This record gives sequence, C-alpha cells and structure tokens, in this order.
Amino acid sequence: MKLVQTVQTDRAPAAIGPYSQAVVANGFVFCSGQIAMDPASGQLVEGDVAAQTRRALANLQAVLEASGSALSKVVRCTVFLRSMDDFAAMNAVYAEAFGDARPARAAVEVSRLPRDVSVEIDAIAVVG
Repeated sequence: MKLVQTVQTDRAPAAIGPYSQAVVANGFVFCSGQIAMDPASGQLVEGDVAAQTRRALANLQAVLEASGSALSKVVRCTVFLRSMDDFAAMNAVYAEAFGDARPARAAVEVSRLPRDVSVEIDAIAVVG
C-alpha cells in the first residue's frame, strides 16, 4: 500500500476549513470541491455560472497538476449546482474543459454552497 500524501498548491485557493485540497492514495488523487475563488486575491469571481464554472475548473486543474495528474486523467466528478436551471451553461463550460476525456459524473442541485456560489466541482483522478 502506498503512503497517503496531502496536496497543497498556491495555484488554487487554500482550504477554508479542516481539509486538504487533495489527497493522493494508491495511485489516485481525491480532490476536494473547488469553487470560483481566485487563489491570488482570495475573492470570489463575479459573473454567471459559466464564469464560476470556468474558475472552479481552473482551480481543480491546478490541484490535479500539483498532484501529478491532469483533467484528462479524471475518472469521476461531482458537480454541485445551486440551481438545475444552470445545468446547460455549466455543462457547456465543463464539456469545453474536458474535451474528449469524459469522466463519470453526477450533477446534483443543492440548497446552498460555500460562500453562496452557484457551482462546486470535485474529482477523483489517476496519478502518473
């Protein structure tokens, strides 16, 4: 069994609670949910769900790269939406980011997300 390693990168927002940006274990990286927070300023990205999805995926990509992985190696995502009315706009940005790499995914509507954002995305990916 490989050691469990926590991941931290300045290219994504610091954890805002008692958790890691990601954990690498047994050849996989388990990424915490990412929201539309600018890692440099610590401020939320303003704009619609498409803009928020773009930033959340950029943060996720930074965590994946710090883990030795990439968006193209993601095997599973969960997308949390404040409203399913935003599904099409989120999905268009998501499809653009992942291209032909299409991981398994769940998309669910939730009553509230951290910092009252419209979207949060987490992922599991292969490392290496």
